[in-house]
This record gives sequence, structure tokens and C-alpha cells, in this order.
Amino acid sequence: MDSTMHIALINSRQDPGGVTIRRHLLDLLDAGKEDGTPWRLEESASIECIEVDGRLIFQDHIDDEITADCIFFISRHSSTTHPVPALTVHVTGNYGAADLGGAPRTLAPAAPAWMYAILRNLSVWAPDGYRVSYEVTHHGPTMLHTPSLFVEIGSTEAEWNDSRAGIAAARSILEAGPAEVISLIGFGGTHYATRQTEISLRSRGAFGHIAPTRTISSLDQGLVAAMRDQSGAVAAYVDRKALSGDELRHVRDLIREAGLIQVSERDLMEMGEIPWETYVAITDLADRIAPGSRVFVHRLEEYGEPVSLEIQADLLSEVLRCDEQGFLEGLDTLPIVHLTGRGGRMLPVFITYENYKEEMGDVLICLCVKLLVSSENTLVMGDRLVIRRSRFDPGKAHKLGIEKGPLFGKLAAGNEVTIDGHTVSPEMVQTISTKEIQIAGLERYL
Repeated sequence: MDSTMHIALINSRQDPGGVTIRRHLLDLLDAGKEDGTPWRLEESASIECIEVDGRLIFQDHIDDEITADCIFFISRHSSTTHPVPALTVHVTGNYGAADLGGAPRTLAPAAPAWMYAILRNLSVWAPDGYRVSYEVTHHGPTMLHTPSLFVEIGSTEAEWNDSRAGIAAARSILEAGPAEVISLIGFGGTHYATRQTEISLRSRGAFGHIAPTRTISSLDQGLVAAMRDQSGAVAAYVDRKALSGDELRHVRDLIREAGLIQVSERDLMEMGEIPWETYVAITDLADRIAPGSRVFVHRLEEYGEPVSLEIQADLLSEVLRCDEQGFLEGLDTLPIVHLTGRGGRMLPVFITYENYKEEMGDVLICLCVKLLVSSENTLVMGDRLVIRRSRFDPGKAHKLGIEKGPLFGKLAAGNEVTIDGHTVSPEMVQTISTKEIQIAGLERYL
């Protein structure tokens, strides 16, 4: 059985942008790479360049006439309202009427991993002055059973005939190779999907269908299910700043009904190389441990069985009070996930993989102890940490004849003051408190 992936590159003879990209694709294919090897989309992919007479937006059912596993439509992008030089990628479909080809309220199968790969290549090869972005789903063809995408040069005749843009698009296509991505659908924003583009350029989030703000009110359960299915999506991203409160509630209800997880930009950035299934297991475990908590992934990678571990709440509280930044920097070196509850306060329960659990329990305690002991206010007494703290006591200052005002501020800041010829030092107006934390086998962590 032939395991080669067949890619059809289709352009229209009447489309100058597509003709420009096609010309440079053929030139690159004929010339080969700089090292003399042939261009191949990926090791097991073959390429067929096809030219048609009609407009690409009306090429419904074209995959009934050709043999392809994925279709790349190469085309022009036209804009009279925002005619800036642009290189874009997008999938096709209509959320409403079919004014530009295809069928109403119908979405074509997407190829999120291929679009992601080409978008990122475009960001590397785009000529100076060109904007690189996704476009939202907005035209035909829609009647396809083969995954497809558009690669376009925009936005005026000058760019459509720009060889620099044609080479950038052609090279970005030929250097594409799908990676392990997180397939998403997107909601909200403008035609050029600014937030979604930024996410894909900085994370593994790869978008299929994207619904802009102007279409949100027309979305229903059927359309969102089609977005999910035609994109192979496992999660949804919402550009919250681009939506009203009513629109947000509408979208969140539809996402929930579609059985998808809603992820934030921060989630995608911090996920790193954790496989999606493992990340979901981590968030499920976090929700069981502390409903409503948020997860923050540190150096946890690859596959693993997530498990929870706890440290003493008073120990964590004191180290966060003493050196929260130092503790977070320490976590960044560990295969660990920390949780925060309401108010963003870190919880004394962490998540790691089963094979790390015993080691991480000791490492976390050791990190806390070392940060506390490095403070001048902490003493070690047997198996106890004794933390000594001083604070400015307004009552003592008042008894020494110092009223509220500038002198209060100086004393609180640790400076001596003089009143009626007498010097008052900060130590004279301090109250000392101590906190003891017992840690079994403390000497092991020093």
C-alpha cells in the first residue's frame, strides 16, 4: 500500500497572486535546495501542481476530480479597506450567507497542522513590510471532503505580482512539515485573527476554523460542532477582549455544549512540550484536588502519570512571605506543577509525575528550608525552624512622644530619629514575633 501523502497545489489562471506563487514553486522545485537535494514537503509527501480556469472560491467538489490527501489553494488576498502587504493562511467556510462561494452555514475540512507550519514559515520568510497572519473562515469552497487551506498574497495588484512575496509563499509551503500541535478553534477578533496568529507563532496551538467577532451572534450549537469536527479540535480559544459580556457567555455555552476545553493564551504558552492528553489529565487532577484552581506548569515534559504531593502549609506560607520570587525561580528548574486558588495564592499541593513524586517531595522541602535559612531572621533548633520577625510598633513610638507623621515613616523604614534632644532607634519601637515550624529530619534538608 502506498503510504505517500499526496499534496495538491491548486491555483487559478485568472488569479495573479496564485500565478506568482505557482511560478516560484515550480522554479524552486526545478532548481532543488541549495544543497542539491529535491524539495519535498515532508519525507513521505508528493506534490502535484494543478491550474484551473475558474475562481478558487467556486471550486466545490474539486477533490472528486483529483487524488489528494490535502489541498493547498494558492491565491491572492484582496482588501480595499485594509490594503496592506500581507501573507495569510486560512481554511474555508461560511458562518452565514454564501456571498463568496460555497454553501451557506457550511465549513470545509481544515488542516490545522499544515496551516500552523506554513504560518510560522511565512513569519520567517516574509519580505520587509509584509504582515503575516491567519484569516478567519470567510469564503468558499465549502463542499470538500479533503482537508484544505489557502495561502494568499495580499492585498493589491502590486503585492500579487511581487516576486519577493511569491518566493516567500512558495518557500514557506515547500519547507512546511506538520509537527505535534494542539488543534484549536478560535472565537473573536478581527478578520486577520491577531491574537490567534500570535498564539500560533509562540506556542503549539494550531487553529483550524476561526469565527470573528462579527459572526458570534449567529453561531449555534450545530456550527460550533462543525468547527470542532472539521478542525479536529481538542480545545477552543476565546479572544475575550474582543467580545461583549453577552457574546462571551454565548460562546462559552457553545464551547461547553461541544465538549471542548477552553484554553487561555497563558495555558498554551506554559504547556511547553507536555502532550495534550497529559495536560488534560493534569488539569483534571487539579480540579479534583482544588476545584476552581489554576495550574502553572514548570519544567514538566513528555508523557507521565500525574500525581499530587503536599508540603506543610505553614512551611509554604513562610517561604512565600520570605522569598516568593526565589521559590518560583526554584520551581522553574523542577518537573512540577503548582496550583493557585482564589486570589491567586499558591496552594501547598503540587502535581508531578508518579516516577518523580518521592524525589520532588524532598526537593520542595529542601528548597523551602534553604530559602528560609538563608534569611538572617531564621534559626535552626533541632528539628525546628525558628523564624524571628520584627515590625514597627506605633504604640511604642507614641509612648516615646512620637506622633504620627514623617518621624513615624522614618522609624518604620529603619532610620533613627531625634525628638527633644533624644535619639530614638528603630529597635526601640519594634515588636518581635517568632514562628516555629517543625520538620521531621530537618538536618537532611540543610
